Amino acid sequence: MKIAISVESTVDLSKELIKQYNLEMIPFTVLLGETAYKDGDITSQDIFDFVAKEKILPKTSAINDFQYREYFDNLKAKGYDAIIHISLSSEISSSFAHAELAATKYDNVYVIDSRSLSTGIALLAIYACKLRDKGYKPQEIVEKVKARIPYVQASFVIQTLEYLHKGGRCSGLLRFGATILRIKPQIIVSDGKMAPAKKYIGRKTQVINGYCKDTLEQFANPDLSVAFVTHTQATPEMVAVAIDALKERGFKTIYETNAGATITSHCGPQTLGILFINDGGTED
Repeated sequence: MKIAISVESTVDLSKELIKQYNLEMIPFTVLLGETAYKDGDITSQDIFDFVAKEKILPKTSAINDFQYREYFDNLKAKGYDAIIHISLSSEISSSFAHAELAATKYDNVYVIDSRSLSTGIALLAIYACKLRDKGYKPQEIVEKVKARIPYVQASFVIQTLEYLHKGGRCSGLLRFGATILRIKPQIIVSDGKMAPAKKYIGRKTQVINGYCKDTLEQFANPDLSVAFVTHTQATPEMVAVAIDALKERGFKTIYETNAGATITSHCGPQTLGILFINDGGTED
């Protein structure tokens, strides 16, 4: 049986990793003012330049059910017998609801609410690909992927509150205070939503070191097979600190990826996160 493992561009994977794991992908639309782009066709720097010039955030447009039906039809035309689509958290976007509605038109299209974002989704997709390659049936893959969703650890440290403020996610007073005190907040995905967590103060590398140490202590039962360092143009020194922390913890494969439009638009430049599944791994 030929099974498609499908994701949206919010998965924040490079073209090389999409190809390596034989993933199918459908892009979100990003609006810079009146101009529409496919997510992936613009860079983080394009977004930063737009915000600096226009003083407003770009908008991301979720994929509607008609577009999903067209996409699923195209996958069927490629010869897939079943499609497993892992979507951006339903608490963050309407994409899951639209994909689920589109899937009702088919007998063998399964839509999973990741309850996560960015490479948190990628972790689930990679696991699904491994199950597919081992010959599991679609229903078995769906059940096993859903069982791991509560254990996905997705969080980031933000260097500036400017983007959260522009997006209405923090007050001007809070932004001013954080700027004066040089506070770098952690944003964690909890119950499918982005929520504030710890606060850090110090140089960028100090902040990343503290964040990684705290995260790996708090989520102390990781699946050591794979982890991600995902960022929006973080400095090489910041990235190196995160990678070293994951290596020291014993992760076997560590991917560095650049965040796409969703994380970039919400969190701003030099945001960095480590992402992994905190369930000790599976036998699959």
